[in-house]
Amino acid sequence: MYSFIWRKLPFGLAGKLIGSVLLVAATVALLWYVAFPWAEPLLPFDDVQVESGVPAEPGDGGPVTGETPAGEDHELPYDTEQNNPAPSSPSR
Repeated sequence: MYSFIWRKLPFGLAGKLIGSVLLVAATVALLWYVAFPWAEPLLPFDDVQVESGVPAEPGDGGPVTGETPAGEDHELPYDTEQNNPAPSSPSR
């Protein structure tokens, strides 16, 4: 197939090289601007479903409407001051 195209391109070696580059560029442009946009809705790139692998209990989806979580939005459930030793100084 490629030898057939190479034989049919005109103008010697320089013309064949330029013609080959133009054919490749036209093929890439056709794929990029026509074929890929047409096929994108058919491909499952946006159909993502994350599963944990552990079946959940029904209705275990978070707080019920009207129920507010206790505490501040950024409250940590543990003490950050205790059991936090200062870094030791390097011994040189």
